[in-house]
Amino acid sequence: MNRRALLAAPLALAATPALASGGGGGSSTSTFFRYPTVTANTFTSDGRRGVMTVETGVDIADPALLLRAQQSAPRVRAVFNILVQREAATLLPGQPPNVDRLSRQFQSAMNIILRQRGARLLIGTVMVV
Repeated sequence: MNRRALLAAPLALAATPALASGGGGGSSTSTFFRYPTVTANTFTSDGRRGVMTVETGVDIADPALLLRAQQSAPRVRAVFNILVQREAATLLPGQPPNVDRLSRQFQSAMNIILRQRGARLLIGTVMVV
């Protein structure tokens, strides 16, 4: 069973209200793009090694900017990897990740990489296992 595929569908529907409500005016283009899951090593509450996992995507109404976000996926993933590794390295055992700080950093990085605003970053799941 592919859990990520099951999680991506509600996230995509939540990102596009017109598709979720069923009235889309005949537009078949999607404004949502999902990036690959990012992981980093950390420590769990019992002192063992653990993994921090973050799922992300963007909602972009402008088709040209959406294309640029899709083409910049390797660069975005590299920056997201660095940010998640920093967050995981600063976590104390048993402490939850600071999702607000992480989302602000991701949004700022997205704006810098795309060279303009207009991409709304969506964070799906952040967990430490």
